[in-house]
Amino acid sequence: MQISTPREGKAVIYQVFTRLFGNRNTTNKPWGTIEENGVGKFNDFTDEALEGIKEFGTTHIWYTGVPHHAVVRDYTAYGISNDDPDVVKGRAGSPYAVKDYYTVNPDLAEDPANRLEEFKALVDRTHRHGMKVMIDIVPNHVARAYHSISKPDGVRDFGADDDKRNTYRRDNNFYYMVGESFRVPDGTVPLNGEARPLADGRFDETPAKWTGNGSRLAQPNPHDWYETVKVNYGVRPDGTHDFPSLPNSLRGASFEEHARFWRGKDVPDSWIKFRDIALYWLDFGVDGFRFDMAEMVPVEFWSYMNSSIKTKNPDAFCLAEIYNRDQYRNFIQLGLMDALYDKVDFYDTMKRIMQGHAPTSDLLPIIETLGDIDPHMLRFLENHDEQRMACPDFAGDAAMGKPAMTVSALSGRGPSLLYFAQALGEAADRDAGFGTASRTTIFDYWGLENLNRWANNGAYDGGQLTDAEKTLRMHYTTLLSFSADNAALTGSYMDLHKHNLAHTENYGEKLFSFARWFADSKIVVLTSFERKKSTRVELRLPEELIQKWQLQDGTYRLENIFSEQQSDLVVKNGRGAIRSVLAPLESQVFLFGHDADL
Repeated sequence: MQISTPREGKAVIYQVFTRLFGNRNTTNKPWGTIEENGVGKFNDFTDEALEGIKEFGTTHIWYTGVPHHAVVRDYTAYGISNDDPDVVKGRAGSPYAVKDYYTVNPDLAEDPANRLEEFKALVDRTHRHGMKVMIDIVPNHVARAYHSISKPDGVRDFGADDDKRNTYRRDNNFYYMVGESFRVPDGTVPLNGEARPLADGRFDETPAKWTGNGSRLAQPNPHDWYETVKVNYGVRPDGTHDFPSLPNSLRGASFEEHARFWRGKDVPDSWIKFRDIALYWLDFGVDGFRFDMAEMVPVEFWSYMNSSIKTKNPDAFCLAEIYNRDQYRNFIQLGLMDALYDKVDFYDTMKRIMQGHAPTSDLLPIIETLGDIDPHMLRFLENHDEQRMACPDFAGDAAMGKPAMTVSALSGRGPSLLYFAQALGEAADRDAGFGTASRTTIFDYWGLENLNRWANNGAYDGGQLTDAEKTLRMHYTTLLSFSADNAALTGSYMDLHKHNLAHTENYGEKLFSFARWFADSKIVVLTSFERKKSTRVELRLPEELIQKWQLQDGTYRLENIFSEQQSDLVVKNGRGAIRSVLAPLESQVFLFGHDADL
């Protein structure tokens, strides 16, 4: 199979929760075992499944939950120690409590003894379909019982050489509460009270380590990340740093310059361990990483880490989960991140718009203030941490994602993320056990009924989808494949919303519009967030845009990517207008075909 040629538009990342994707079992018993509820496997990503994923214009698949994390299942026959349910969330465990960074989750393999070989086959299969592979690295914390049985010769486990007599030493991997032992949080009920030999309210850890979210209590709160321990990067307990500072001359510098800065410098042991983990997976064939809670780790480490990654593979994609907007530019310009979560600005604002709590104009200052780093901002409407749009606590209607995703995918120059089953209207409306309704569980064994309808007994052709699911999925495949292929999405942006609020009848805060262009590619986007009624509007294009596009007076034929029906742009006296009727929640993306000059 030939690898696809490079796209002209933007990156599209398809995030899939690997454990759930191929599971055909929909018994869905809360707290159910693998035997009761089933589990997806690497081998479920068949050629047909991967082609179905590729239909979204997917450039990267982020396989979530791949590194071996703590689970409540007996794999001792494969040399894997049992995990204590008192420090495991759920039965299937959190993918962010990694137990062994040099292998993969045995749940995901048909033969756990060959789990690395099965994942390698998936990596190669993904590449053959013209897509790149991303996995998680969780630098801020590891599982309390971290122990690698798969590490290469010469590699030492996290904490194996720590001096536990001190709260802090630069080259300790963890922080310690000297003289205290870890105590299981009050109020946690592992496995919903099921009797298990290790579920006894105790976990042996002396001295106690700081918890993943920074809690310094020997007995963390049940809402803390108690299943994990925080990694020490040379940050003293008072917040001061025990490593070299970056000179400002490296701001915006190349990865080669960053690599030269770090060459020969003495850095904390945890830095070296995580660098070696990343390089191991690059050698394996992985093409990039999503870094969990990256802002909890110093930006200097990211300069060291990402320059090492890009020295190995200059095209490796580095994505950071970050919520502190004050650090955005530091993580891009000094930390060498390719993309950051645009959560606290774009996502949070779009959520309020979809819920009817904010006008669409609230998007305008976000687009303006992030303009200089816009190519690095990842836009999304769902991921494993966020509520599903179709759940009652969010929008209660998957169709609300149509205008929202249109604006999300087309208004910026940065990559787009699509979460698996988002395009099928997954509602996550049932409690799965440890996971709560409104978010598809990441802690439990579970099956998604709408995903199974799309899978259609392994054909992956959508043969069992409802009409509504087919319509929704078609919107996403059309939209995102267009964003991946059209060069206009990498070019200039002009707001049309403010101009039309001031000058256009029937144009209100349930609509949003803008123009994009690069070279000969020109598009106009018009969306409606109105749930119940159609809107007739004459969208006005200001004189400034007509001049930039060098359009003469006349009539120009426009195509709509979502419809076979064509529209006209009429330019008169240097101003343009497009007459349109939008159905509830409709998006119209107009692009220039041939001009007719009627």
